[in-house]
Amino acid sequence: MDSLKGQLLLASPGLFDPNFRRTVVLVTEHNEEGAAGLVLNRPSETVVAEAVPDLVPLVDDDERVYVGGPVQESAVLVLAEFDDPDEAAMLVVEDVGFVPGDGDFGLLAASTRRARVFAGYAGWGPGQLEAELEESSWIVEDSTGPSLFPEPDDDLWGMVLRDKGGLYRVVAMMPEDPSVN
Repeated sequence: MDSLKGQLLLASPGLFDPNFRRTVVLVTEHNEEGAAGLVLNRPSETVVAEAVPDLVPLVDDDERVYVGGPVQESAVLVLAEFDDPDEAAMLVVEDVGFVPGDGDFGLLAASTRRARVFAGYAGWGPGQLEAELEESSWIVEDSTGPSLFPEPDDDLWGMVLRDKGGLYRVVAMMPEDPSVN
């Protein structure tokens, strides 16, 4: 089994689970014990300053908390792009990884280029993600810096599919509700 750590999973048009409909998930861990990831395109209405004021040094004043997935929604994870990757608690891809939970966030802010706060994460048990891939529930794509930190109003799902090209460009144009087509 090849690890998908650092790859993006795009929900296929046939994936109707409301937790993952039209989502883009960054796979943060993938091994024989299962997989974990963060939904990159689900901003909440809550701003970081209200929810987790200690993390304000890492993000813009009006930065929203993102819904990282349906697992442990009270867990707070911070994904950041590091100037020095050795500062990360765990790297996911290149210089992007998790901010240490016990770090000095003011000092860490000086060593990160950008950061995003997530509540919860996505998780799969052993073999579960592989089964979903066999069912064509997910489209796998390489991750890039811009796709890891989208603007809240960006259609990240559509953007990544359009960039992938070919038939995926057509899929990107599908309306959210195909019955209105």
